[in-house]
Amino acid sequence: MGGLLTEAFLSSLLTGAIVAAIPILLAGLGEQMSEKAGVLNIGIEGMMLMGAYMGFLVAFETSSLWLGFLGGILGGLLTAIAMAVLCVRLGLNQIVIGIGLTLGVEGLTALLHHFQFSRTYPRLPAPERVDIPGLTDLPIIGPSLFGRHPIVYIALAAVVVLAVLYRRTNLGMTLRAAGERPAALDVAGGNVLAIRVFAVLFTGAMAGLGGAFLANIGAGLFIPFMTGGAGFIGIVLAMLARGRPLWVLIGALVFGAALSLTTALQVAGSNIPTDVIQMLPFAAVMLVLVIFGRRAKLPSALGAAYERGAR
Repeated sequence: MGGLLTEAFLSSLLTGAIVAAIPILLAGLGEQMSEKAGVLNIGIEGMMLMGAYMGFLVAFETSSLWLGFLGGILGGLLTAIAMAVLCVRLGLNQIVIGIGLTLGVEGLTALLHHFQFSRTYPRLPAPERVDIPGLTDLPIIGPSLFGRHPIVYIALAAVVVLAVLYRRTNLGMTLRAAGERPAALDVAGGNVLAIRVFAVLFTGAMAGLGGAFLANIGAGLFIPFMTGGAGFIGIVLAMLARGRPLWVLIGALVFGAALSLTTALQVAGSNIPTDVIQMLPFAAVMLVLVIFGRRAKLPSALGAAYERGAR
């Protein structure tokens, strides 16, 4: 037990939790907006994976992580466009299309990676860090929280921005109306389809950015199927957060800590089997669903296609 209270273990756990939490946080924030507008975006896992592939490819070819992040956003947007056309514009089943997109992207990215790199897995150089003076030197939490790549701070700032947007702006009210009472929004002159398309595209951009972070910062390389269910965890967080971005952040940190236990326990010299440790994040998902699932408040029109002018 003493090995679990050392500075090395706690620092490794916190660092790993931050790195693992950011992709889940970005995906969860994107999914939250999509669900607010009434679209259950099951394809978010595929959007993350496409963002991871394109983000890594662009960063590798240009030697720029920032261009890589833009490539990840573009990859997520391309997948989201397909989701928006098929589910929002054509009104097809959101669950079926989401699963189909995810499976299709999994196969496509694996094929493209094999075509581009064969059986090699090139790595990116270590990412830049931005140290916050006076805070980086704090023991344990300093390097883990205050010496990260700028994209980490951007992701945390997005929590505040979205919280204000949902509570204080007309766009936030419109998003809620599209998910709760789309017919009323239609009568009031709002464009339900347009707001839902916007929400789906935003989800794709956030998921793509999360995938690019996973590949470029978290791993430094792309591996087929590397998202490993992170997008589905983001869906769970969005459903349980009751429209509050801060709850998505808290949940992402909890699951990030569970994901980082493998490395942290190895640092501590634990003899717990790796398979047991890797099971913890998904066991945590099931536990959270059992405890809080009944309290989840979802939009009344979530998952239902809407035809403009229908009542």
